[in-house]
Amino acid sequence: MRENIRILVVDDDESIRRYIVKLLTQGGYDVYAVSSGKDALRELRAGQEYSLIILDILMPDMDGLETLNEVRKISKDMPILMLSALGQTNIIVKAMKAGATDYLVKPFEEEELDLAITKSLEKRKLLSEISNLRKQLRVDELKGEFIYNSAKMQKVKDLVDQVAETDVSVLIEGDSGTGKELVARALHHKSRLRDKPFVKVNCAALPHDLLESELFGYERGAFTGAYRSKPGKFELANNGTIFLDEIGEMDLAIQSKLLQVLQEGTFSRLGGKQDVQVSVRVIAATNRDLKKAIEQGTFREDIYYRLNVVSITIPPLTDRTEDITYLFEYFLDTYNEKYGKNIQVNKEGVYPLLMSYAWPGNVRELKNQVKRLVILGNVDELSQYLKGGGTPAAEKRPQETRDRDLDMTGASDPAEIVPLKLAAKEATLKAERDMILRALRGTNWNKKKAANLLQVSYKALLYKIKECGIEK
Repeated sequence: MRENIRILVVDDDESIRRYIVKLLTQGGYDVYAVSSGKDALRELRAGQEYSLIILDILMPDMDGLETLNEVRKISKDMPILMLSALGQTNIIVKAMKAGATDYLVKPFEEEELDLAITKSLEKRKLLSEISNLRKQLRVDELKGEFIYNSAKMQKVKDLVDQVAETDVSVLIEGDSGTGKELVARALHHKSRLRDKPFVKVNCAALPHDLLESELFGYERGAFTGAYRSKPGKFELANNGTIFLDEIGEMDLAIQSKLLQVLQEGTFSRLGGKQDVQVSVRVIAATNRDLKKAIEQGTFREDIYYRLNVVSITIPPLTDRTEDITYLFEYFLDTYNEKYGKNIQVNKEGVYPLLMSYAWPGNVRELKNQVKRLVILGNVDELSQYLKGGGTPAAEKRPQETRDRDLDMTGASDPAEIVPLKLAAKEATLKAERDMILRALRGTNWNKKKAANLLQVSYKALLYKIKECGIEK
């Protein structure tokens, strides 16, 4: 056997089937033959594994092109060698566009068949290597590799490459979801500190007192419940990089302590009597206008200029439309691989919708929608989401219309009925989400003020924001 290479031959002409099976068997291949596309698909769906498919174009009931399209839904990388007769050039072109690996024109010589099989199997090996490289790229993405196709993001990458090896502080600005953390990780992993700690702190996720102890640590007995001393994030990041995300949300009192770290590399723990010395590169990020915050007195000007030695601005997704379909395909491949799916979309139908949608949540929103698409396998739902401006069409209709539709249709589909407890939970979650959004928008996304309006603790509000999937 040739390395246990198993070939499936699909041809309705019995004499040609026998001829090919004989040639391949003599050549040392393991061969199985069927007379129709339906039989071939039945084999594949039953889990039979093949190294290559030899597929005739002209067959009754289901022709080779139709069979090819169905095979591609089962396996993206299966090598498929098409067999055609003279004068079928236009069909061959369609087959190659649909994903055929190669083709042979009948009648053919034994050497031609062997060469075509060798080329097809080599292509499969190459595709496997590309897939492995993609997997490595996904690992590299966590280390700060960029996935982009636009000139604007090329400028961002060039700037990252230029300043990464230095130890200067960097301020990353950009809307929520544009990829500020990715840039921060790139700065770290391309620097001489790549083997040192990278510590992230979300300055908006914790109230003032907890954020201070999180950043600078505390000594035993510093406050009720401090039964032992604990190092802060700056200590944990010593000799490495600390990433202060949403720096614009930091309280003025903590900013004073931060300035001391930036200027002198020292600070004291809560309840501590001695200064702690650290050597840390500081990278900060914000989606706020810090210059306006300085004018309003909510952000210190001296800290701004300490952090803003180098400024990197990440453009929103709608300002780099070349990246939209590129990222879509990347995330689609990633999640198909992760969840063992093979979800495909009609590019002519979906891509114009992707390009015309505003993407207020930027790359994060795009990534989440592709993840949802792969998990649920519902391309129509994605199309409705994009057409509806980010809301499924069913949710945009007036409640009276939805109620009337329910009355008219009744309970015709049992699959649409959910337990009352679950229905109540979903309704409660939706109501809470709507109210939280009102409070956040009414306070210009000040979470502390919103928590007061909603009469819940700050921590409870943060939990609810996460539970409801709310993003600015």
